Amino acid sequence: MTVTDFLQHWSLTENPFKGEEARSDDVFSRLCGDGDARSGQFRHVPVHGTFHADFEKILGDLRRPSGAVVFGEKGSGKTAIRIQISRRIEEYNSVNTGAKVLFVGYDDLNSALDLLHERLGGKTALESLQKARMVDHADAILHQVVPRLIDSVLGEGDPDQRVALGDTSKLHKRLDKPTRRDLVLLQALYDRPEHATQRTARLRSRLRLMPPGSAIWGRLTIIVLPLLVVGAWWWARKWVIGRAADAAPHIDPEWVNWGLAAASGLYALFALKVGVWDRLALLRQAHRVRRQIRVIGRGDISFAGSLRQLPRWYRDASHLPVSDSDEPRFEMIDRLRRVLRPFGYAGIIVVMDRVDEPTIVNGDPERMKAVVWPLLNNKFLQQEGVGVKMLLPMELRHAVFRESSAFFQGARLDKQSMIERLSWTGATLYDLCESRVNSCRAPDAPPLALLDLFAEDVTKAELMEALEKVHQPRDAFKMLYRAIMDHCAGVTRGESTWRIPRHVLLNVVKTEQERVQQMHRGIRPG
Repeated sequence: MTVTDFLQHWSLTENPFKGEEARSDDVFSRLCGDGDARSGQFRHVPVHGTFHADFEKILGDLRRPSGAVVFGEKGSGKTAIRIQISRRIEEYNSVNTGAKVLFVGYDDLNSALDLLHERLGGKTALESLQKARMVDHADAILHQVVPRLIDSVLGEGDPDQRVALGDTSKLHKRLDKPTRRDLVLLQALYDRPEHATQRTARLRSRLRLMPPGSAIWGRLTIIVLPLLVVGAWWWARKWVIGRAADAAPHIDPEWVNWGLAAASGLYALFALKVGVWDRLALLRQAHRVRRQIRVIGRGDISFAGSLRQLPRWYRDASHLPVSDSDEPRFEMIDRLRRVLRPFGYAGIIVVMDRVDEPTIVNGDPERMKAVVWPLLNNKFLQQEGVGVKMLLPMELRHAVFRESSAFFQGARLDKQSMIERLSWTGATLYDLCESRVNSCRAPDAPPLALLDLFAEDVTKAELMEALEKVHQPRDAFKMLYRAIMDHCAGVTRGESTWRIPRHVLLNVVKTEQERVQQMHRGIRPG
């Protein structure tokens, strides 16, 4: 018997258990309300049992975003929870248009960590990662949001990746002047390296902000004043010196020459100050910014080109991230919230996931610890209007419990909605798998119980016990997928044996249980 024969008999359009990764799983996508990724069709399916029992605690109250620290084994559903949080926020925003929440998926750390390693130049990856700071993560998060925000304002980039701002036709009226300046400052520091300086100019023009006075005087000094000096020399030579004897015999031509020379010297000093000294000072300041923002691949000249277009008081060291102090970063996050508020955003939720997957980390517990530990900071996790939810591998839970009391006092994990382990019971896994079965049935087919796929001598209690032995959703899907495959391989089409026998289930459970144990001991890949 082929698997297709088996699925057609049960009116299933696809195998419910073939997906193992939430990001590319059509079945999970439909259960989240996204429809069929292949056909683009949407249909209502029951979602009972698709959420983890602790999901509401992890999500919290979207009206008051809060943090969460969650530990889970591989395959326990951390990425699925991140996607479900994103979908729930979309639903919330569609109803609460005046108090929306901006979702930030902080799950692709490859670029930031690679740049950090390159900038720090450690002998090993671990040596570089151990120098990571909380402010590096704050910069990386701002770098996730600001380019998308600027794309929305300028009408550039991928429309699907932009921050939803609604009508942006009259931003100069919608945003007050301090807020517009905050937006330009955020762009000057956290935009993409490509064309950042040009985008600063376009953004300033879009927001109808005049260039700073220093920039205007700089241009006048370089362009207009030389013409005035040349004109003064020409006038003096032709009218004053040439006709001094007749028109003004008391004027000494030599004094005129000395006066013009003095004026030229003053201009040269002023031009030197504006054209050289001020530019060098700006480059020094840009260099200090680049040294501190270590997770964005911009150079000194790029930062200087953007900073030059800011008012002088915005270039003061107290406003810029020119040290490893965390206060300027918290101010930048507050600026981002102020910019978003006129567009209906009342809060921000950042979800950190897949910290074991970056190439430089490669699943190493010590490297993961070096990346994550700077974020376990109560001040960062308890920001007003900002919820940081960390979905972390189980290896880090063991590391946390080996820390000192001073670490616990600084992290205050007792206030962070901590979930020590994403655990699934046999009953919750049964409901989850049954939801997947029904999401794959034909539109006109009756509801189907998971137990219906098994022989009559298999009880629901036995099936739930079998699911509990593998612990995680991913392993439960592997087990049921293998049960269907082994059953179809053991019978012919003519036998019409459509239910999976008890002995097949028991054999598969034994095999899968051994596989899970070997995977946890690190002697097999998965």
